[in-house]
Amino acid sequence: MASVHPGPGPYVMSCATLSGDTVIDARGEDLGKLDHVMLDVPSGRIAYGVLARGGVFGIGERLFAIPWNALTLDTERNCFVLDVDRDRLERAPGFDRDHWPAMADERWAARVHEYFGVRPYWSHAEGVRQPRQPM
Repeated sequence: MASVHPGPGPYVMSCATLSGDTVIDARGEDLGKLDHVMLDVPSGRIAYGVLARGGVFGIGERLFAIPWNALTLDTERNCFVLDVDRDRLERAPGFDRDHWPAMADERWAARVHEYFGVRPYWSHAEGVRQPRQPM
């Protein structure tokens, strides 16, 4: 793999490199920017990409937790593709910078994954590290 893809990308990348990337729909229309990459720390997996949409200088902006497996990295256009049209995204469960959801709540997380039509990341058991038990 290293000889084919030298350097850190596109298979292993810094979260800082991804933040700020454009997110487009399947037709190529701009949906917003990737604002955060959220990690499930106990499992060591990426849980969500937080999409920022609308607003001016952050005022009136809405955030959306997008299940990571609903996003596809397009290395040729340097963006992510989300196969959801703009109207459906606007109806998605969103939040603002001052009122984040409890992303560790499995009921909330299951609804978000169902909305975007992808399997919850925690249901993929293979290769998932279990949290360490206290000694």
